[in-house]
This record gives sequence, C-alpha cells and structure tokens, in this order.
Amino acid sequence: MPTTTVKLPKGYKPTEKEEYMSPKQLEYFRQKLLTWRQELVDESRETISNLRDEVRDVGDEAERATRETENSLELRTRDRYRKLIKKIDQAMSRIDDGEYGYCEETGEEIGLARLEARPIATLCLDAQERWELRQKQMGDSR
Repeated sequence: MPTTTVKLPKGYKPTEKEEYMSPKQLEYFRQKLLTWRQELVDESRETISNLRDEVRDVGDEAERATRETENSLELRTRDRYRKLIKKIDQAMSRIDDGEYGYCEETGEEIGLARLEARPIATLCLDAQERWELRQKQMGDSR
C-alpha cells in the first residue's frame, strides 16, 4: 500500500498512548531508518576514499603489516555496513507493505522500545530469545 507523507511535529517520539504503527509512528521510523542508512553510506564512502588515498608502498614490514591489519578491519566494517544497509532497506519495504513493527514469526507487536533501540528488528523479544537459543544450541552441538 502506498504511504502518504506525514509531517511529524518537531521532536516527535512515538508513545504507547498512540495507536501502534500509526502513520506518525511509521513516518518516525522511516525517517530514523533513512538517517541511519545515509550515515552508513557516508561512512562507507569515507572508508573507500581512505583506502584509495593510502600510499601502498609503506616503509618497513611492521608498518606494512599494521596497515594491512587496519585495512582488513576497515573492509570488515564496510561489509557489516553493507549488511546493515540491506536490513534497513528490508525494514523500509516492511513499512511500505504495512508489516513493520510486527514479529515475522508470531505476528505480535515488536514494541516501540525494541524498535527504538533496534529499528531493523524483525522479531519480538520472545521470538528473538528463542532464535538465539537455537543458534547457541546449534553452535554447542558442533
């Protein structure tokens, strides 16, 4: 369903008193996700720029090893950002589809506090805890 543009009052924060995932709340989370996405894109561009600008033939081997370690860390961070951007895009799609804020497993409300802390959350706390327990058990059984 196409979303209509909602003008948020200055300093708006969702509250429990409002209808859950009302147009205002959805717009609030849309803006939060868009801002976060832009920050990640900007930081990724900066990382790429830093890697390109770097002089490759650094002096001694210790300095070169340090530089390679730093580059590896920057590339891992960039990969993490790429994955986060994908999750942000998926959350934006859920907003457009009217599914945002509801648990993918149970259909229950994820909750404003959880979404405020992790706007890309797709599971309510109970489902998230079950998922983490399954992951831990799979890790322990290997």
